[in-house]
Amino acid sequence: MLLKVGVAFGCIGRLVTRAAATGGKVEVVAINDPFIDLDYMVYMFKYDSTHGVFKHGEVKAEGGKLIIGKMSIMVFHERDPANIKWSDAGVDYVVESTSVFTTIEKASAHLKGGAKMVVISAPSADSPMFMMGVNHEKYENSMKVVSNASCTTNCLAPLAKVIKDNFGIVEGLMSTVHAVTTTQKTVDGPSGKLWTDGRGAAQNIIPASTGAAKVVGNVVPELNGKLTGMAYNNNNN
Repeated sequence: MLLKVGVAFGCIGRLVTRAAATGGKVEVVAINDPFIDLDYMVYMFKYDSTHGVFKHGEVKAEGGKLIIGKMSIMVFHERDPANIKWSDAGVDYVVESTSVFTTIEKASAHLKGGAKMVVISAPSADSPMFMMGVNHEKYENSMKVVSNASCTTNCLAPLAKVIKDNFGIVEGLMSTVHAVTTTQKTVDGPSGKLWTDGRGAAQNIIPASTGAAKVVGNVVPELNGKLTGMAYNNNNN
């Protein structure tokens, strides 16, 4: 039986949808995005500058739904997650990937629309945090809102756990070589926070803070306070 999932349609939401369309275990049955109309969704999903053209089925708009291969997906355009009628599409799980609703209180708004569980694709200040291969066995069915931490933490924590379990860790420093992010500038411009953040992304390696090392302590408590690190955003060329 396929898991019925609802997503937003930013970068992470589109990648979840791609994985569902090719994986055979998850079915995306609903999308909510207040900023993109249906025809634009077809275009954005089919042509991806990073991951290439989608070649695993037809992508089209039909009858007010987004059709991707065998998936027929209902589309909503709500700004308030409490107004999304997930139950109308049969959604069981919502992937909360907007980076806006990252607390239990805010993410729980999805439950009002009929979703049974919410997975936050970012660190959360107060929700339980789980990572496969690290602490997933501590998950309990009663939990309705959980976090999957960050992309960097998912890279760091499994390795840190193996080292900790086999050798022990006194302290550690990690460096993240990070791809260009959506908040960086194409050319030099003003930055409201750090001056270096305003430098052109294509011409510079820009140091940035990261909370990934700290978050590792949430999924591996024995490493709490033992790790720190920096990120370096670069153009990957």
